[in-house]
Amino acid sequence: MRLGMPDALDAPVINGGLPRGRHMLREAQYHAHESPARIERINADGNYLSYAPDKTGGPGMYIAAQPFSINHSYFEVEIIDMGRDAKISVGVVNQRYPLSKPPGFSCYSLGYQVDGQVCKNNRIDQYATKCCVGDRVGCGVKLDRKVNLREFHGACVPVFFTVNGKEVGTVLMPVPAGGLYPSVSLGSEGEEVQLLIDSAMFSGSYADDLMNVDTHEDEWSRLQDIRLNGSVLEYCGRGKSLIDVGLAQARFPLNTTCHYFEIEIVDPGESCYIAIGLARKNYPRHRHPGWDEGSIAYHADDGKIFLGSGLGDPFGPSCKKGDLMGCGMIFPRDYRMGIDTDSERSGSPLPSSPNRLFEEDNDALDLRDELSSCSSSSEDEDDGDEMSWGQSKKKRNINTNLKVQVYFTKNGTIIGRKEVFVPKGGFFPIVGMLSLQEKVKFDLRPLTG
Repeated sequence: MRLGMPDALDAPVINGGLPRGRHMLREAQYHAHESPARIERINADGNYLSYAPDKTGGPGMYIAAQPFSINHSYFEVEIIDMGRDAKISVGVVNQRYPLSKPPGFSCYSLGYQVDGQVCKNNRIDQYATKCCVGDRVGCGVKLDRKVNLREFHGACVPVFFTVNGKEVGTVLMPVPAGGLYPSVSLGSEGEEVQLLIDSAMFSGSYADDLMNVDTHEDEWSRLQDIRLNGSVLEYCGRGKSLIDVGLAQARFPLNTTCHYFEIEIVDPGESCYIAIGLARKNYPRHRHPGWDEGSIAYHADDGKIFLGSGLGDPFGPSCKKGDLMGCGMIFPRDYRMGIDTDSERSGSPLPSSPNRLFEEDNDALDLRDELSSCSSSSEDEDDGDEMSWGQSKKKRNINTNLKVQVYFTKNGTIIGRKEVFVPKGGFFPIVGMLSLQEKVKFDLRPLTG
C-alpha cells in the first residue's frame, strides 16, 4: 500500500487535462500563500508521479508551486521505475518555464538526468554518477540565511545535485525574477518516481553544519563551462573549438593582503590547454585568459605568456600533471589600495598602511629582490602604440595611475614577470581550460594562512 504525502503537503495542483477524480498531488506547506503547482502529462497518485504521454509526445513536467527558500532549499525523488528510455530528470527552472521542455533545456534552468548528464541552458555535460531503480536523486540550492531568492534577481547561487544523499556536483546559477523552482521531468513510458518535495536533508543541525562547511562557491564570481567540486575546478565544456573556453574568475581582485594564488594540475585532459593569470572584471566569456585586452596569463601546454593578444611569447617551461602553477602581483611601494582599483566597492579589505605589504611582509621584500633579477621577455617601457595593452597607457580599460609587476611560478620557483598597467576595477584571478577532462585544484590564498 502506498503512503500519501505527509500532512504538511496541502497545496493544490494544476493537472494538465487529468480527470477530476484522480488523487491530486499536494505541495509542501512552506508557501507564504497557497499557489498551485504546475504539471503536464503526469499521473499523480498521492506523492507518486508517472508519465502520461499524449499526442504531442512531450515530457511529463512537474514544477513546484513556490520557489526555493532558506528553510526549504532541497527536494528528492526516489526512482520507482526507469521506464523504457530512462529520461527522468530533476532540477530547477524559472517561474514561467514552459511545460514542453525538461529542466535545463531553456534559459534560467538546470537539470540532472538519471543517465548521469546535466543540462544547463540547453547544453549537456557529463556527470560521473548514473542512477537506477531505488536510487534517490536530489536537488538543492545553497543559501545564506539572510537571502530571499525572490529579491536576489541577477545574482548567482550554487545549485547542487545528490544521489543517495551524496553530493555529485555543484553549478552556479543566475537567479531569475521570481526565484528558482523545483522541477521533475519524465520522458518515456513506464517511468515513475516518488516525490519528496519537503525532504529533511537540510533540517535541524544538519543545515547548521552545512552552513559552516567551506564549499568555495563564494570565492568565484563566474564559472563558465567549469564545474566546482570542492577545491577542484573541472572543465565541462565541449572542447571542440577555440570558443569553447571554460573560465573561472575570482570574486575579488588581488590586493596587498591577497596578492598570490596557485593551481595544481590534477588532470591535464586531452591537451593541457590550462591557463592561469589575471583579468579585468568583465572579461569576455569565450576568450582564453591572456587572449583579450585586460588580461595576462601563463599557458601550461606551451609555456608561453599571453598579454592581451592571441599571439603568445616564449616565457617558461610547459607544465604537466602534478605541477603547481602560480600567479602573483607586486604593488609599488607608494601604492594606496582602494583609490585606483575600486577595491572598496569590491569588498576587498583595506590595509592600515599604504605600505603594509612591504613594511610587514618580509617574504614580499625578498620576492621583490628576486623579481628584480628575474629575466623578462619584454622591455619595461612606459608607453608607445606598438606595445601590448598592459604596457601602453593609450588603451581602454587601463588605469594609467597604477603599474605593477605580475609574476608567475612553477612548483614554487619564479619563472618570469611582466610590468603592466592595472585595468579599471583591478586584476581578478582567472583560470582557463579548453580541452576535455581537464581538472585543477586551486588555492586563492596560499600565502595568507
